[in-house]
Amino acid sequence: MSRRRTWSEIAIVLLLSLGGSALYSILQIIDDLSQTTPLGQQSTALNTSTTTVQYVDLARQLVGIAVDLAPVALVCFLLWRSTRPHLSALGIDRFRLKPDLGLPVLIALGIGIPGLALYFTGRALGFTVDVDPAALGSYWWTVPVLLLSAVRSGLQEEVIVIGYLYRRLGELGWGRWQVILSTALLRGSYHLYQGFGAFVGNAVMGIVFGWIYTRWGRLMPLIVTHCLLDAAVFVGYPFVAHAFPQLFS
Repeated sequence: MSRRRTWSEIAIVLLLSLGGSALYSILQIIDDLSQTTPLGQQSTALNTSTTTVQYVDLARQLVGIAVDLAPVALVCFLLWRSTRPHLSALGIDRFRLKPDLGLPVLIALGIGIPGLALYFTGRALGFTVDVDPAALGSYWWTVPVLLLSAVRSGLQEEVIVIGYLYRRLGELGWGRWQVILSTALLRGSYHLYQGFGAFVGNAVMGIVFGWIYTRWGRLMPLIVTHCLLDAAVFVGYPFVAHAFPQLFS
């Protein structure tokens, strides 16, 4: 595939997915900084209810997750056409217990604990907004939907940012660290709406994930790690906020 066609494909994929999110996020942080209310006193919410009608809300949540996963299916299709007809082109092959579950638990702890420390530091210093990661209503399906949302985030970010972009940028002749750092900046940029602490934390996470991927060439551990991190935050937040309200005041 020609360089021009490759760049066009990358641009289309990103505008349909995380690149578009990055642009909106940059505009959001500009708007937040333009307000009279300091950044540290502002808030944002993830996984929000869209209506008080329970089953309409459930349907919208599920449709939203499916729509967000469409670009993941797109990049899998594009790579399937240009490489090998299976997901090993993305570093996804058969599940292995130790590297695909044991290792992600360790990585999640290594990233999650410093990430929480960075969040609370950012809140204390006023450069991170107050983030409510689980603003859904309390229904029987709330936890399953939050878990699905965590899976959505893990697949969307790791398949597109790591699996797809690393392959396409490598085909364009980019070096290892050029790819790692540029995609880490992309990862940080679509989290800017949460403040500068989230930008730094997610950029560092992108560097760590990139190093792991280029070292071992397997995407499955990174997807599992991301899902574990988001599941812990989405599902655990209400319990922690209730138990330790002073941390979130």
